Amino acid sequence: MSSVMTVSQINRYIAAKLSFDPKLKGVTVKGELAEFRINAASGHAYFTLKDESSQIKGVMFSSNVKRLGFIPEKGLSVICSGSVDAYVESGIYQIKTSELVPTGVGVQFLRLDALKKKLAQQGLFDEKLKKPLPYLPKKIAVVTSPSGAAVRDVIKVLKRRYPIGIIEFIPTLVQGAEAPKSIVRALDKADKCGADVIILTRGGGPYEDLMAFNAEEVVRAISACSTPLISAVGHETDTTLSDYAADKRAPTPSAAAEICAPDVDMLMNDVKKRRSLLDGAFTAYTARCKAMSDMLAQRLAAVCPSAYLAHEQGRVSLLTNRLDTAYAACLYAKKNNYERIGRDLTYAFKNYINERCSKADTLSLKLETLSPYKALERGYTLTLKDSKPVMLASQLREGDMITIAFSDSSVNAVVVKTDKNNIEENNNGK
Repeated sequence: MSSVMTVSQINRYIAAKLSFDPKLKGVTVKGELAEFRINAASGHAYFTLKDESSQIKGVMFSSNVKRLGFIPEKGLSVICSGSVDAYVESGIYQIKTSELVPTGVGVQFLRLDALKKKLAQQGLFDEKLKKPLPYLPKKIAVVTSPSGAAVRDVIKVLKRRYPIGIIEFIPTLVQGAEAPKSIVRALDKADKCGADVIILTRGGGPYEDLMAFNAEEVVRAISACSTPLISAVGHETDTTLSDYAADKRAPTPSAAAEICAPDVDMLMNDVKKRRSLLDGAFTAYTARCKAMSDMLAQRLAAVCPSAYLAHEQGRVSLLTNRLDTAYAACLYAKKNNYERIGRDLTYAFKNYINERCSKADTLSLKLETLSPYKALERGYTLTLKDSKPVMLASQLREGDMITIAFSDSSVNAVVVKTDKNNIEENNNGK
């Protein structure tokens, strides 16, 4: 029977076996990263490499991690170079990695990441350069493939939401080697066609099919457009460099159509609501103005001298009519019975009329005497400030604009100086 070994002994034995196997020295392994993390304290990287049916752990010390020219991510295909050994404490074997490089899509990813950093440093993705989208575009240019579903989705949404807009379709290739040049030509045409906004779009597909929208010439053409541009490439989870350069990114072609133009039905409903509110406010304001006008008219009528005079004249006319009626009745009375009565009545009524007329004349004369315009005829003047009479000199300040009314006309003047002491001395002297 063999001797009993401890866990540490068996792990050290396996580690020794692995370290002396020449086939496990300088090994190169290809696989996909199932995970990759860097310890914040030590700077060492720990990862898992897998293929279709198996996986292996890996470690890369901080000195080698610092030399990595890319950021490893889950799902990236890589080639790992190093030696296989065992970690005694945990009893697992792993690849002690000295070099890690991407392969296949990984190389393409690195190139794309480098291009993204380059364009970002040149300011092509700067938020300050983003142009605002027009609220009510008259013309919308749609740049996409004529055979894709994207153009149908965009046109369908625009016809439903915004039928007043003009849609100009500009065809272009959206995938393949010739697609970048085709997109650049289409964008130049769209930018010069007089459109208020451009929609650059295509439907979803494999990541490789979207690479035309990662081309540097396409990104620069988008950035150079003077017309606001919406990028809607692929599905919601797809992101291309065109999305970073565009003024606005939409997750889908249909969403781009909704972003670029409002819903006309909603606009009309909003206009109706606002018009109703405006009509109500105008009606209420008009009613308030009319009520104020009626109140002022009543107050003016109550203090108007002509109204009082007209009232007195009406009373005189009424009494005159009564006198005429009574006088005519007397003529038909028996002469011998009513001659004396008629004379007395006539005398009494005529005295009354004369008295009332005399009173009316006296009141009229008083009204005329109290009129400020009579004072003007006697050589006085009327001083007005802001169309209101000035009763006291203290109401005026130097530089005030005043109007001085004479009997024949008025003049405008500026107060040069006010002398309150002089006025008080004159009043005391009097």
